[in-house]
Amino acid sequence: MAKKDFEKICNSVVAISPFIRFVGVIGPSGELLAYKRRSDLVPLLNEKNTHYQFSHIAIKTDLEGFFDKNLGEVEFVWEERKKVQTISFAIKKSRVWVSIDKKVIRTEMLRIIDSCLPIVKKHSK
Repeated sequence: MAKKDFEKICNSVVAISPFIRFVGVIGPSGELLAYKRRSDLVPLLNEKNTHYQFSHIAIKTDLEGFFDKNLGEVEFVWEERKKVQTISFAIKKSRVWVSIDKKVIRTEMLRIIDSCLPIVKKHSK
């Protein structure tokens, strides 16, 4: 997939909700292939910790592959943390990682997830 495809994914996802803080496409080695950040925000992670977070996502994605045959492939993962909520979606060997404001109600989270799934599926073929 080309960089412009990853950028298109980021632009499509960030347009879903004003509560989305950050969208990034993370490659199999933890590299950031494309991203879009809400301009009015200060990132919660510094550059070093961002790199660690993306490496962690890549390692976790690789490990999850061992269970795909028995459990099926991961469609998305939703994490609730004290300061932020995150969702990640698989596109082949890459991940689309989305961080969302903590204050968002669950129905908005579900709307964001439901809106992301067709975008991800379109690029997973």
